[in-house]
Amino acid sequence: MRKSILAFAAAGAATLAFGAVHAQQGPVPAGPSMDASKVTAGTYKTDPNHTQIMYSYKHLGFTQNMGLLSGAMGTLMLDPKNAKNDHLSVDVPVDTIHTTIAALDKELLGPMFFDTAKYPTAHFESTSVTVHGKSAEVAGNFTIHGVTKPGVINATFKAVGSDPMSKKETIAFEGHATIKRSDFGVKQFVPMVGDEVDMTITAAFQKQ
Repeated sequence: MRKSILAFAAAGAATLAFGAVHAQQGPVPAGPSMDASKVTAGTYKTDPNHTQIMYSYKHLGFTQNMGLLSGAMGTLMLDPKNAKNDHLSVDVPVDTIHTTIAALDKELLGPMFFDTAKYPTAHFESTSVTVHGKSAEVAGNFTIHGVTKPGVINATFKAVGSDPMSKKETIAFEGHATIKRSDFGVKQFVPMVGDEVDMTITAAFQKQ
């Protein structure tokens, strides 16, 4: 019984302390909203620390191997009232590839695959945006390994709100796209190592 009373008292003290801190610093900030109508027009820049691309491909018909890219830098011009004014331009440093396998990372960055010494950056530039509620088809051009080809990112709105650290209006999206690496001159071991590469993108943009 004594242990229960002590535990209750400790929990109460912690709650009072938490309340006192926020009484000094102001109210607890509201969290992100999934209400897309709260998005405002303007120019947004990627938050490279919270934007990642996960890619996957079939390996010898057995496994679906995966890797990550990060550090995306770019601009999103957004007009909720007229998607014709929307525009996305993003660069991704290819040397951020991370598969958790050091030897594979080195191979992918080398001349056999992406040859990052010559082609350090992958780029996407939108040409049109078609909105369907909280989703959008972002058509544009991918430039990878020095080759430019058309493609589509299927994006879904996830959240909007004030970033509690930067205090900037922040928008989050999830995107999906599929490309064929052979279209970009990265043909090594096709078809044993899958030609199609599926990408899942989590992206945060902050208003400037």
